[in-house]
Amino acid sequence: MDFPVARCALDVPLPHLDRFFDYEVAEADDELAVPGARVRVRFAGRQRDGFVVERLATSEAAKLSRLEKVVSPEPVLQAQQVELVRAVADHCGGSFSDVMRLAVPPRHAATEKAEPKPWPQPELPDQVEGPLSGYPHGTDYLDDLAAGGSRRVAWTVAPSTAHDPWQGLVQATVATLRSGRGVMLLVPDVKDLEALRSRLAEVVGAGCIAVLHADLGPSARYRNFLALARGTARVVVGTRAAAFAPVADLGLVALWDDGDDLWAEPRAPYFHTRDVAAIRATQQKCSLLFASRARSCELQLWVDRGWLAPVVLPTGEARRLAPAVRVSADSDKALERDPLAASVRLPNLVFQTIRAGLAQGPVLVQVPRSGYLVALSCQTCRTPVRCPHCQGPVRGRRRDGEQQLSCAWCGRLVTGWQCPTCGDHRLRAPVVGAGRTTEELGRAFPGTTVLESSGEQVKQGVGERPALVIATPGAEPPAAGGYAAAVLLDATVQLSRPDLRVSEETLRRWLNVLGLVRSGEHGGTVAVVGPSDDRTIQALVRVDPVGFAERELAERFEARLPPAVKFITLDGSPDALQQMEQALELPEVCDVLGPVPLPPTAQGDPVSRLTLRTPLAHGRELTAAVKAASAVRSARKDDGSVRVSVDPAALA
Repeated sequence: MDFPVARCALDVPLPHLDRFFDYEVAEADDELAVPGARVRVRFAGRQRDGFVVERLATSEAAKLSRLEKVVSPEPVLQAQQVELVRAVADHCGGSFSDVMRLAVPPRHAATEKAEPKPWPQPELPDQVEGPLSGYPHGTDYLDDLAAGGSRRVAWTVAPSTAHDPWQGLVQATVATLRSGRGVMLLVPDVKDLEALRSRLAEVVGAGCIAVLHADLGPSARYRNFLALARGTARVVVGTRAAAFAPVADLGLVALWDDGDDLWAEPRAPYFHTRDVAAIRATQQKCSLLFASRARSCELQLWVDRGWLAPVVLPTGEARRLAPAVRVSADSDKALERDPLAASVRLPNLVFQTIRAGLAQGPVLVQVPRSGYLVALSCQTCRTPVRCPHCQGPVRGRRRDGEQQLSCAWCGRLVTGWQCPTCGDHRLRAPVVGAGRTTEELGRAFPGTTVLESSGEQVKQGVGERPALVIATPGAEPPAAGGYAAAVLLDATVQLSRPDLRVSEETLRRWLNVLGLVRSGEHGGTVAVVGPSDDRTIQALVRVDPVGFAERELAERFEARLPPAVKFITLDGSPDALQQMEQALELPEVCDVLGPVPLPPTAQGDPVSRLTLRTPLAHGRELTAAVKAASAVRSARKDDGSVRVSVDPAALA
């Protein structure tokens, strides 16, 4: 054998063992142990699964163990994936094996051994109409894709039913396929995936699209993955993990709505798919398209640095296409007409908007929370209602036509409550959920079809007939022809959450609602119940996500918060954090904040947080230092674990 050594990536997540290991290949396995093949080896006295990364003629190790078994000769971990997984792991301060589990789905032996079915090739039409070509520099971008170019673009989609983002992604896909390259389309959830897949199938054919998401059965998911790995499929539409899919000759990576919190991986090493897409586009020198109705601070930073080119309509044109936005109590005349508009939850503007909208078609009402009475307090002194058994929060619910109080922690019914502070029995609900809102508006508009879309009861869509749809953020079903009107309730509740990105996230959700409503030219209106002087609401009224992102990013630089700086949080027990801090070799320019106590675990164990902050120029150095300290603790087998989160998506 010319290459008797197999360098393998093993499923070993320990930080101090985050490297490849060499094994001797038996002559009988020479043709089977190809790069990318699944293998089983003996490591530290145990059987471990892994993949062959490459074959080598020699090894630096003096003595090598032999591969125990080649589980499958199918090359499912390709060189492009190895490079990407390594870069993502280093970027997030994690291990190769943690990312590798997401990059390759579990093997389905029957599917792998079956005779592969013919995979249809895309049918490319001569011309595809869509909104992207109507934006400044949009046509140039499509021409560059068709010519094999690799431009990186941030497309800010006008929030209107007149501009369908799926059709714009179809335009980019067809242009890339004309250049003979592959396409990767990433969406945050299955609802968006089905919408994009069906729109794309109308143009290029349904059979040529590989779909990857967690809800697929193991056989279908692995079949589509193999079609990509074998180079027979050229187009993939998928969710978060699909960003690692092995697309041959990749020409375009497109990601929709990068601000959605579903893009943040909840398991170690807690990467964000936006970063994975950017790393992959850089490594493979392909085009990158971020499309969204809002603009995140991360994208704004890349635009300011010239790394992304903006494709956006002038503000005046975007405002003309979007539905008209009105805010309750936004003027003295509005307060004269409705003196309570600034204090009640459902001012007259809400009923006027709903009444006028129902005369034209369906109306959408967005409520921040699902449930019935989400929070309760004393009517007199505002003391929160707590469970007498476990001190958990008490919520109201409707059961068998009656209102009941129950604990959100232990589930016990709460009866005969009396305020421990003032002795009052009366309750008030500072936060009302979608269920109670549905009940209230159903009584206010008798004879109207009222639908709720929240929690586990998410509607897939509504028709053109008049109906009242109450939905929580992200669960808004699209309406055929667009909603005639929409109401955004409890804006103050949405904007008061204790999180760094609350304003950015709230504006993103609201702009997505505007995208479901008919344009102002066709009578579409949106009413917002909240403080009219709030800058997030004002950005919505102006339909100016770019200006809002510019101001938000400027404030992040002043406050030295991400993405203006490299920000790493370390969560663990006080002793574990002390060991971690002792092992750290920090760069010269680095702020150490904390540790500060966090709420204890469910078992009552204390938890603290240590925060590290450094300028972006020293970001890689700080991440490497944290990763090295984790390896030191792992090698010493120190007690307790430390959660490392680089540039966390949520920062409360």
